[in-house]
Amino acid sequence: MPDVSRRGFVAGSAAALSAALPSETPPARPNIVFILADDLGYGDLGCYGQRSFRTPAIDRIAAEGMRFTDFHCGSPVCAPSRCALMTGLHNGHSRIRGNGTVPLHPEDVTIAEVLKNAGYSTGVFGKWGMGEAGSTGVPNRKGFDEWFGFLNQGRAHNYYPDWVWQNEEQFFVPKGAYIHDLFTQRALDFVGKQRSQPFFLYLAYTIPHANSELVDAGMQVPSDAPYTDRHWPQQLKNYAAMITRMDADIGKLMALLKERDLDRNTIVMFSSDNGPHAEGGADPPFFDSNGPLRGIKRDLYEGGIRVPLAARWPGHIKPGSTNTDPLAFWDLFPTFAEIGGAASPAGLDGISLVPALTGHRQPQHEFMYWEFHERGFEQAVRMGKWKAVRHATHYPIELYDLSTDAGERIGLAARYPEITARIAEYLRTARTPSAEFPIKEPQRTVVQPPR
Repeated sequence: MPDVSRRGFVAGSAAALSAALPSETPPARPNIVFILADDLGYGDLGCYGQRSFRTPAIDRIAAEGMRFTDFHCGSPVCAPSRCALMTGLHNGHSRIRGNGTVPLHPEDVTIAEVLKNAGYSTGVFGKWGMGEAGSTGVPNRKGFDEWFGFLNQGRAHNYYPDWVWQNEEQFFVPKGAYIHDLFTQRALDFVGKQRSQPFFLYLAYTIPHANSELVDAGMQVPSDAPYTDRHWPQQLKNYAAMITRMDADIGKLMALLKERDLDRNTIVMFSSDNGPHAEGGADPPFFDSNGPLRGIKRDLYEGGIRVPLAARWPGHIKPGSTNTDPLAFWDLFPTFAEIGGAASPAGLDGISLVPALTGHRQPQHEFMYWEFHERGFEQAVRMGKWKAVRHATHYPIELYDLSTDAGERIGLAARYPEITARIAEYLRTARTPSAEFPIKEPQRTVVQPPR
């Protein structure tokens, strides 16, 4: 495989990719399916240790492909995380660094635009969060041929909405319809009508986010089966049922790919946009939703940003394999571009995962960077085994060795001042200024971990 710089530019080509993959004849360009859950934790899947509820379809993706154990989302909340995914830039460089109404601009190139220009049919169904109606950031103006779902993340968590967007027009939802089911059906319809053209499907579910639009609605699902008889609080039955329902629909998608003989030439990935939430009656400790990790949604500790990633690509990914490299959402842009035989724009923060997926040595990041603006200004850096968190520019840097302390409980900043100083320089230089997301100091007291 060609060398990849730490900034992640890979000018991949179909010929180079084919040469790197075991195949007697160069295959047609692969279809790409990326499925994203909303607020699903690192420990919320059977293949990541969940034992209270079932996720057989996603577990099968991992069993027939690769499970990543040190993969990270773009942010501990929705919109900036999805922006990192779509643009290949971390929070210090991306347009959208927090939830709100800031849209992508015409100059913000998305992976959908790159794949569409390379001849892919493109569709997105579910939750967007990167541009309001009429703005430059709506999906149809950012590379997607078909779009159905919520533009605004604030509206995206009512599972029985009156209407959603269909391309750039309102679509009135049939009364009583569970919107998740419509997302699934639109995705199945999209796949069903594909012919010779390769396709990119981005299926962005809102499960298992709590309903944040209606007071006391909590975790909405048509039925709490198969957990009706469990002696759990009702909202936790609903939480588990939501995830199992999503998993069953992912199973329908996988079955359709096989039925249409697309199975072997399609890479399917599943992940989550951030760590588990504690809203609407959800209780991360109850199901151990963050596994061994510290923190949840809105935390820059691993529990807020380390997420599952399962990838399946028959003939290319070794079944039952595991990847332990520290990687992140911004790596998916150059990955999909290389798979699709397209050149990535210069200056991305991502590194293509194709080497890891195909059993080759994976180039590593010099460092990875996050920032978070909802509670003021917080930052985090990952550098090899080291992880640093700073809650404000005037707060001390917390340093952890994730190779021995994945739960980030033992602070090591005083013991390793040279490592702390190196990371401090990354915290200073890894970001560019943003008018929409300026540095603000937090109005809260941070409880330091035990030493």
